[in-house]
Amino acid sequence: MAAFGLAGAQAGDARAGRQKLTTCQGCHGLDGLSKNPEAPNLAGQIENYLVRSLAAYKSGERKNESMNIVAKDLSDEDIADVAAYYASIQVDVLPP
Repeated sequence: MAAFGLAGAQAGDARAGRQKLTTCQGCHGLDGLSKNPEAPNLAGQIENYLVRSLAAYKSGERKNESMNIVAKDLSDEDIADVAAYYASIQVDVLPP
């Protein structure tokens, strides 16, 4: 069973994740706020959701040409760290 089985047992290091964002920030931004209308905002997203999504892109279970290419080279530790970083960003939501 992979480190990211259904329990998502491996906790990521947000500081390390910030250092690994070079490829991610092109679409999702260093602050997790996308500058690209085709890419979602990741700031404040649930960590386990990000881990599972990246693992699914890596395995090919989830399809997106850019994400499949980027995710294939990520280690389980990279995935955990990047997810921890984006999840650690505080997002304030203001109702209209």
